[in-house]
Amino acid sequence: MIPFDTIEEAIDATNDSDFGLQAGIFTNQMDVAYKFAHAIEMGGVVINGTSNFRLDHWPYGGVKNSGIGREGPRFAIEDMTETKMIVLRLPE
Repeated sequence: MIPFDTIEEAIDATNDSDFGLQAGIFTNQMDVAYKFAHAIEMGGVVINGTSNFRLDHWPYGGVKNSGIGREGPRFAIEDMTETKMIVLRLPE
């Protein structure tokens, strides 16, 4: 954990990283939590929990040098699916 005096300092320090997998913020001020969550460049944000929180059915992945895309069942199915359009025109 790294304490900061202002939310702006925390946002700047967080975004000044080549990585962006997941972050956690501890606060009892929901406006601060949402401001932080929307402003940082991370694949996920845990409010009042540690950055290692994960559920397999939730999207998980990073940005920047932490990778691209998301993993989890829905994303695995999408990755293994080839979409095809089929049009049926009925005779007139």
